[in-house]
Amino acid sequence: MSAKKKDEHSEPNPAPEKEPPVQPETEAAVQSEAETPEQEPAPAPAPAAEKPQEDSERYLRLMAEFDNYKKRSAKERENIYTDVRVDTVTKFLPVFDNLERAMKTETADEAFKKGVEMTFNQLMDVFKKLGVEEIESVGKPFDPQLHNAVMHVEDETLGENEIVEEFQKGFKIGDKVIRFSMVKVAN
Repeated sequence: MSAKKKDEHSEPNPAPEKEPPVQPETEAAVQSEAETPEQEPAPAPAPAAEKPQEDSERYLRLMAEFDNYKKRSAKERENIYTDVRVDTVTKFLPVFDNLERAMKTETADEAFKKGVEMTFNQLMDVFKKLGVEEIESVGKPFDPQLHNAVMHVEDETLGENEIVEEFQKGFKIGDKVIRFSMVKVAN
């Protein structure tokens, strides 16, 4: 009995017979079949020559976007570096002011005066390495983008809007003003 079952299962199933496709009998039947949305032919794919051109254009756009990104990031890094320098120098400006006042004060101790001068010169060297420039004031025309006028004096011997005296030195890094010069302006 088990041998009989094996024979039943070992025989291959006969393949179903294929029926020939049904041909439409009339022209009207052909048209009605063509009008149905299920049997509309798919749109033809774009020619192979257009595909590489599209890929090339997409590649060029991507390269341009990446180049713009690199430039933008480099500029942002430079701006961050400048902002950090400005913040650092701003914190040292009170030290500069005190050293400048100490140098103007008369003292009998020459070693003390020389030490203050050396410290002041060292601070100025650090400022130069950081790209800090002093804003020229005395004898120059007043510029509201660089100077802060706190006093005004009438003097016919001096020119129009000429800076006569500087109360506090101003500094800038490149075109960015760190501190405006506090000045007295004539006429």
